[in-house]
This record gives sequence, structure tokens and C-alpha cells, in this order.
Amino acid sequence: MLRRAKRLIICLLLISVVFAPRAKVSAESESYTYSYELFDFQLESPDAYTPTALILGTDLGIGDFTNPKSLFVRDEYIYIVDSGNNRIVVVDRYFELIRTIDKVINNGEETTFLNPSDVYVDVNGDLYICDTDNNRVLHTDEDLEVIKIYVKPEDPTILGETNFIPLKCVVDKAGRLFVQAANVNQGFMEFDREGAFTNFTGANPVKATFWQSVQKRLMTKEQRERMILFVPTEYSNLAIDKDDFLYATTTTFTTDQLVTMATVNPVRKLNSIGEDILVRNGYEPPIGDLQWGPGGDVSGPSRFEDVTPLDNDTYFCLDRNRGRIFGYDFQGNMLYAFGGLGNKLGYFQYPVSIEHMGTDILVLDNRASSVTRFTLTEFGSYIYDGLALYKEGNYEESAKYWKKALYLNGNYDLAYIGIGRALLREGEYKEAMKYFESKRDFNNYSKAFTEYRKQWVEEHISYLLLGAVALVIIPLTIGKIRRRKGGAAKYEHKDSDL
Repeated sequence: MLRRAKRLIICLLLISVVFAPRAKVSAESESYTYSYELFDFQLESPDAYTPTALILGTDLGIGDFTNPKSLFVRDEYIYIVDSGNNRIVVVDRYFELIRTIDKVINNGEETTFLNPSDVYVDVNGDLYICDTDNNRVLHTDEDLEVIKIYVKPEDPTILGETNFIPLKCVVDKAGRLFVQAANVNQGFMEFDREGAFTNFTGANPVKATFWQSVQKRLMTKEQRERMILFVPTEYSNLAIDKDDFLYATTTTFTTDQLVTMATVNPVRKLNSIGEDILVRNGYEPPIGDLQWGPGGDVSGPSRFEDVTPLDNDTYFCLDRNRGRIFGYDFQGNMLYAFGGLGNKLGYFQYPVSIEHMGTDILVLDNRASSVTRFTLTEFGSYIYDGLALYKEGNYEESAKYWKKALYLNGNYDLAYIGIGRALLREGEYKEAMKYFESKRDFNNYSKAFTEYRKQWVEEHISYLLLGAVALVIIPLTIGKIRRRKGGAAKYEHKDSDL
């Protein structure tokens, strides 16, 4: 009896585990790499990126990095802005020291930096250095000879009494310089190739809620003057892609603003006139973690400190709050997230800058004074190639890589959607519908169904026309037959009367 009772208890426990209600997984999961599905459940995933190297200043024989603030990559070289030491350290892809830049030549005289915050290097090798506490941006050639110095515009309506404090900068192919400056909320400052300020671009839009608008209408003039102004928020960083589109991040928003998505988008893609054109067709918009709760000293939503766009139009956002990296495709689908806070390789203490070298990801940790390199795994390579081939129009090849990814992770929703998108482009609408339906991708399912309906109509148009003709002719024929029968019966009736 005792043995039977034990068996019964074990069976009940197994049943309770199998049929237990599915609970949402907290963003504090121990899994290193994960993704989200339709209902915002967190799904563990094979690693798409793995940490392969870490560099410290002492490894280069130049002493510790002090308060490093930014990374930049051009071709085979990595530029580390070592702000506390007033220098820029240049290493190659193997983390071998190339040179340190701590001064430039201006009119034959050496000039040094004061707390530099960022550097941008164009395709010709020219450097643009945000010499922050000297209130200028230096444009030099590759031999560090100063070509131009960008300073505060003379127009008093632009910054007023505020100092020009450049924090980040990028340059497009036309030579226009875009500067993110401290205490500026009108957007990025744009300078032409001659050094003249032209305008602000990409200002964060501001929108008061319905109740705030009603409250303002009911206030007196004096109350309105004392009311907190609704002003645009500042950006936290910017980057530029191969097509000269600006990517910008912001961290200044409340949790309520993020949930309603009414007044803030943590990451944006700006066109030439400053409009946000980032595609957001994923299950959720690109905001980082979809669930958050207190854990240790960390709470609240993700805060994107930086962003880097890759050549296949995917982009990676760096969350300073939990030390995570979020990858998104060109449709705004979250590919995966990895990283975290900690002292192990692949974790961070306070990440502040993210860059890429080819497909490798590089992250600068301000507190650990280190740079970590991440490289694609087999699983990550399948995803990258699947997206790249789809963008190139090689849909059949793209589907092959998505199937390989699916073999390694059967719960990866984007693999199903990727195969479905490839089938949709190839005209296999009915088959595509199956993949979209399996992952409840209603948007793409509707597209596939619309095309399938058109295809079905075209293939059966002759039968449909015959059916339409039959629907017209048959009732007419039946009517004629009935009238003839009715007429014949009428004559027979008259004959019988005679």
C-alpha cells in the first residue's frame, strides 16, 4: 500500500508540473541569452554571441584607462576615448596597440585635450574629436594637423548663455557634422562642411496628455506660468549607418511614458530632415526588456545608452541599466538579448559605448575600464546570414539559414517568421501562411492571405466565370422552360374546355 501511495504522489506531481499554468519569466532570469515571444514570455536561447576577448589599458603597457567614455571603429582600427587621461588610444582588431593620441598640431603649435568625450574618423582618415571641456570639436587630418575647429555659434538665440559642450559627434558623406551637446534639447546641432552652424535636427517630439491639456485650460495665467514646461528631452547618444541615417538613443523618460509609447521612443532612426523612420513591426517596439522588476540595486525599464547599426540593417542597443545588449532586425523584431551586470567575462559593471567591427560587437565598460569583444556563434551566424540574404533578395538561400537556426533552437519565433517571409517573397503564399499562423504573425499572415486569395482567383478565373455565367443563364433557362410549360398547360386547358 505504501509503495502504491508513493507512486500515486509521484504521478500527481508530474501531472502538476506538466499542466501547471505558464508564468511570465522575470527579466532577472539566470539565462545569458534569451528572446521574447508573442505573449512577452522570456525564452532561453542558444548564445548568438560569445565573449572572446577583453582588453585593459595595462595589457597595452600604457596604464589603466581612466573614465573611458566612447568607442569608435573604422576599418581595422578601434579608437578608445580614454577621457580621464585626456587621450585617444588606437588598437587593431587583435587588441595590439597602434598609437596613443594626446595632442594635435594647430598652426604649428601642439594643443592638448581636456576631458575628450568622443571621436569620429571618416573614410579618408580625418578625425573629429569632441574636446569637451575645451568647448570645441577638432577636425584634423590623419597626421593630426588641425583643419578646422567647431565652436559655439555666434548667434545668441542658439545656445544663449549656455556653453558649447560637445559630447558625441558623427559626420555624413557630405561632410556635415552632427553634434550631441550637453544641455541642448532641440536635437543634434548640424554644421556644414565649412564649419557654419545650419540648424538643429531630430528634436524629440513633445506631447501633453489629454488630462494635462484639460488641466492647463482650467488654470489661470499665473498658474500656467508656474507649471512645469513640456520640453523635448535630450538624447543619450547617436550613430550613423552606411546610408547616412542617424540612429539616436534617449534615456530620459518615465516608466509611464514608455508603457504608453505616447511621448518617447528609446531608439530612433532619423532621415535627412530629422523624421523618425525606424520600422517597428515586431511583437513589441524596440524598448529592451519587456518585463522588469527590482533585483538587487536594479529596477525599472531598460535605458539605451548607445546604439550601433550593422551593414545588414540590424542594430544593437546597449542597456546601461542591466548591462544587456539587445539586437533588432530591420523590421524591429527583437533577435535576442545577452549580457548582464557582473564581474565575469561577457558581463559589465557600467557599459557606456557599443560598436561593431564587421559582425563582432565591442562594448566599453566605464567602471571596469575595459573593452570586451563578442563574436558570432554558429547559431548567431545563421541568423545574420538569413537576414543578410533576405535583404539581398536571395529568399530561397535565406530560408535555408533560418531552417538551420530552427534546428538549433526549435522555440525561436523569428526563424519561423523568417522562413515565412522568404516563402512569401517566392510566391509560396499558402505555405507561408502556415509559418506565420504558427507564430501568430497576423500582419504577415494577412499579406500572405491577400496574395494567396489573388493567386487562387487567377488560377480559377475560368471556373469562376463559368460559374457566374451559369448563375445567369440557368435561372433564365429555367424561367423560359417554366413559361413554356405554363403556356402549354394553358392551351391544354382551353382545349379541354372546348
